[in-house]
Amino acid sequence: MDVQPDILYTIVLELKNGNAMSNQSDTIEHHSAFEWIKTEPVDTLNLQLQIFQHKNTGAMHYHLAADNPENVFLVALRTVPQDSTGVAHILEHTVLCGSERYPVRDPFFMMIRRSLNTFMNAFTSTDWTAYPFASQNKKDFNNLLDVYLDAVFFSRLHELDFAQEGHRLEFTNIDDPDSELQYKGVVYNEMKGAMSAPSSILWHTLCKYLFPSNTYHYNSGGEPEEIPDLTYKQLQAFYRIHYHPSNAVFMTYGDIPAHEHQQKFEQQVLQRFQHLDTQIAVADVKRYYAPIRVEEYYPLDSHDDPQETPKTHLIIGWLLGTSVDLEQKMKAELLSSLLLTSSAAPLRLALETTDLGQAPSSLCGLEDSNKEMSFVCGLEGAQADKAGDFEQLVEAVLQTIIEKGIDQKLLDATLHQLELHQREIGGGSYPYGLELILSGLSTAIHRGDVAQAMNVDRVLHELGEEIKSPDFVPNLIRELLLENPHRVTLTLKPDNSLSARRKAAEQSRLEQLKQQLNDAQKQQIINQSLALQQRQQEQDDDSILPKVTLADIPPDIKKIPLNRHEAQEICITDSAQGTNGLVYLQMVIDLPSLPEHLLALLPLYASFLSELGCDGKSYIETQLWQNLVSGNGITAYCNYNGELNDEQKVRGIFILSSKALRRNYDKMAQLMQKTLHTIRFDETDKIREIVTRKRIKKEQSITASGHHLAMLASGSEMSPLAQLEHRHRGLQSILEIRALEQQIKDAEGMAQFVQHLQDLHFLIRQAPAQFLLVGEEQFLGDYRRQTTEIFAPVSMPALSAYTLTPIRNQVKQAWITSTEVNFCAKSYPVVPIGHPHAPALQVLAKLLSHGFLHRVIREQGGAYGGGATYSSHTAGFHFYSYRDPRVKETLDDFDAAIYWLKNNQHTAQALEEAILGVISALDKPGSPISEVSSAFVREYFGRTHAHREQYRRQVIAVTIEDLQQLADIYFNPQLASMAVVTGNSARLICEQAGMQIFSL
Repeated sequence: MDVQPDILYTIVLELKNGNAMSNQSDTIEHHSAFEWIKTEPVDTLNLQLQIFQHKNTGAMHYHLAADNPENVFLVALRTVPQDSTGVAHILEHTVLCGSERYPVRDPFFMMIRRSLNTFMNAFTSTDWTAYPFASQNKKDFNNLLDVYLDAVFFSRLHELDFAQEGHRLEFTNIDDPDSELQYKGVVYNEMKGAMSAPSSILWHTLCKYLFPSNTYHYNSGGEPEEIPDLTYKQLQAFYRIHYHPSNAVFMTYGDIPAHEHQQKFEQQVLQRFQHLDTQIAVADVKRYYAPIRVEEYYPLDSHDDPQETPKTHLIIGWLLGTSVDLEQKMKAELLSSLLLTSSAAPLRLALETTDLGQAPSSLCGLEDSNKEMSFVCGLEGAQADKAGDFEQLVEAVLQTIIEKGIDQKLLDATLHQLELHQREIGGGSYPYGLELILSGLSTAIHRGDVAQAMNVDRVLHELGEEIKSPDFVPNLIRELLLENPHRVTLTLKPDNSLSARRKAAEQSRLEQLKQQLNDAQKQQIINQSLALQQRQQEQDDDSILPKVTLADIPPDIKKIPLNRHEAQEICITDSAQGTNGLVYLQMVIDLPSLPEHLLALLPLYASFLSELGCDGKSYIETQLWQNLVSGNGITAYCNYNGELNDEQKVRGIFILSSKALRRNYDKMAQLMQKTLHTIRFDETDKIREIVTRKRIKKEQSITASGHHLAMLASGSEMSPLAQLEHRHRGLQSILEIRALEQQIKDAEGMAQFVQHLQDLHFLIRQAPAQFLLVGEEQFLGDYRRQTTEIFAPVSMPALSAYTLTPIRNQVKQAWITSTEVNFCAKSYPVVPIGHPHAPALQVLAKLLSHGFLHRVIREQGGAYGGGATYSSHTAGFHFYSYRDPRVKETLDDFDAAIYWLKNNQHTAQALEEAILGVISALDKPGSPISEVSSAFVREYFGRTHAHREQYRRQVIAVTIEDLQQLADIYFNPQLASMAVVTGNSARLICEQAGMQIFSL
């Protein structure tokens, strides 16, 4: 909730004593400009943390030395704004728009296209700004390092870039001073979108009161009403102070030695700076002497009766101790987990079962990245007058724990989860090395002990001893919560007219500004707009930027070992991986043919399997059981794919998945077996609570994922799988879960629903199943034996194969919700991944995104992002925009992209950049379990390693002629489908475009 990632869009050591790990300074090579501080092994993460300080500027360098070729770099600056103009956020954008060595308009996006990176981005947090990237190619890594270092420390900060990325005044017709005046800017529109989400409003409003006297009081991303107050000179002044090496933290991960990084840091940046005497730090909060209650409002464009459909958020937040004190931090994390981690946790249970609200707040938990931590609990869907009752509920739960103590099993389960989390090798949306770097970044920013923060085994052991005392948890509750006067109770109420009043106020402000403009000032606005427009059309000399070429693409792709074993009628596929003491198990079930009413229930059914009781236990007892023996319990989900050469033929699998520490494998497998065979559907109150919570989560995700939802809607009738995804994950699922929520309020409706769940469960249990095991090689044999014993085969009748009805239709839809920005999509039916045109379609998406759509949608149109993507499994090609101030113009720009493709000469370099982008995505590494699971699923659906190699070769061989040929074959704008997620203000535009209107 505190990080806003932009769409913009080490560990072999060279030691004198060979491979030996040592803490002696003479075994660590480093550049002479740096002083070695210490080296500390982190055994649970299989790496060494090496800490250095630059002698002249004082800049810190933390190097995570690991045997991993995916190297990661991050430089972070302490940024502590004292207002909500978004200065740190806007600076993050403009810093990446040209620098001293690379004086081109857009080096960041240019390097995305000229790279084999596995990650490139920039982050604005509450008190730091960071610039990270990752690559598996050393040449590419060093290319990116050159550009990033120059961008951060020697940025041009062009005034026109500030106007484009931050904010500007512009006439609706840019050269007509009589037309309406308007605000434009990428960050301005981004934050309009971000602050449309109730969860964002809730968090920033709470922070305003929880942190009354320091930087967290303000919105570092920027409040839309205050962003226009930021001047260009203020931006420059903030940069000069904050973007200095004395205020910087360098962090690296991978197998490139620290001294190689330091040599580049010194040569390219640090030798040009002297120590900055000003120390930038976050001040401690001035503490309250008594709790406070506050009321605020958020915009909600709904005409529902607030008594019948309560939409108020009730939140209690406590300010805790400092996050750089590891013992304080771990105690706070332990307490937060004890109280909230699952339904077995007493405070979570109270929030789930109370009639004061519909569901626990999405903000529940510990926030430990700020200098001082905060603990939050709350309710969503509450009545506005229940704040006092809510406080009494929370205090009663805490007091009961003090008086009666807490179940030792819950304590053991909580510590177990902390240990498992510490050991797991990640690598999901972020590279694993970046995840590790981010875990220590906040401590580094606040000048704490990063080695201690990453090596928590000692503190975990101490906690394990401390919790044996019956007074430990009660004393924590008293100290951190009940006797802590710095507490804020926030009531955030919906206001159906707030959005309209804000728009009116903005319009009034603009009208007053226009009236005050003299002719010279009007001409100045026009001149700036025309200059920016001209600059956006310029073709920069990108030859000054480093790059990789097709020759740098590795010839082969990694092949994941999958070994199939069959014994006693049970099929087990395993893969030996370095999992750091963890083991992963997946039960893969062939989906049978399902009637329509059962097919619609699959996502909810999957949720129920992981959250309801089983084996005669209640859901509370079961969730405690899950936390004792597994990592985050049992998860269930579906995976579907169209056939390689026919998207109208779909297969599906249902997957039960879990993980455990090695010592708990048999217990975890027994848990999975009991979950599948003894699940309880008689816990109807819990079923209602899960449905309501899912509904709220879906509703609140709209403005964060609007572009994905718009694409799902626009392509929803192009193939049966696209239609299914729209129903299961898209906007249609919101309408359906709302109807279900109403249906199960009465006993008869619930009885019917439970019967359908039991019918679905019967069919799933009968379907053929096999198993996937991932763990360390020496233990796989034991795991297979235990799996065979636990999952004894049961003779079941044959079931008909999973099928979906073929479909290919055109849609035009507008989905109206509470948002001040728009999300637009236009889609075309194309071909699945097995077709010869598929590689070219994937390359085309990159070419259109980089060559045309980025400029017209983001730079000129002011949207936060936009582009094109090819969906191989649904055979759809989608154009999209994200947090977009426009609708009709953007939809027209999607058509213009096709015209641009057909009627322009495209360079070999543009093609090469598009191919590099595709290869980078195809070769991106993941965690051990994600790589194995993905390989298994690909093989299951016929996408063999040989097919992937062939597809990759075809991508590299794509030509410009191949791409332009696609335009005539697939992209007739008259046949496109479209969907828009928007607010009431754009309803008329959508109606005039012939769109069917849906209200969310």
